[in-house]
Amino acid sequence: MKIAISLLTALFAATVQAATPADLLATYRNEAAQQAAGFQPSAQRGAEFFARRFTVAAKMPACSSCHTDNPAQPGRHVVTDKVIKPLAPAANTERFTDLAKADKWFRRNCTEVVGRECSAAEKADFVAYLTGVR
Repeated sequence: MKIAISLLTALFAATVQAATPADLLATYRNEAAQQAAGFQPSAQRGAEFFARRFTVAAKMPACSSCHTDNPAQPGRHVVTDKVIKPLAPAANTERFTDLAKADKWFRRNCTEVVGRECSAAEKADFVAYLTGVR
């Protein structure tokens, strides 16, 4: 009985953690709107952010360094050489379905590529762009 309850609890917790890219976009939009009233995510700004070259790391100057110019395609980490699943949710249904995981990777990747944590507005724009990539 205890095992069954534990399994049901774990299943329920996993279901509660599940989200959609639209849910994450709304979360980041709301955070950004608290900092700048009327903020609306922009896929165009997200595309520009994705393509922008930063000067923090020579090996990773842009998101596309690892994720390729087409985020619907698999990438490869330039340091570890590990394959990276596509970044676009249309090509990888696991993307942006867990807020904690998305925040973890934003924190890590923004720090390495941009040189700081990304703002809620940047995250919202980025997710808005990637949800439109097919």
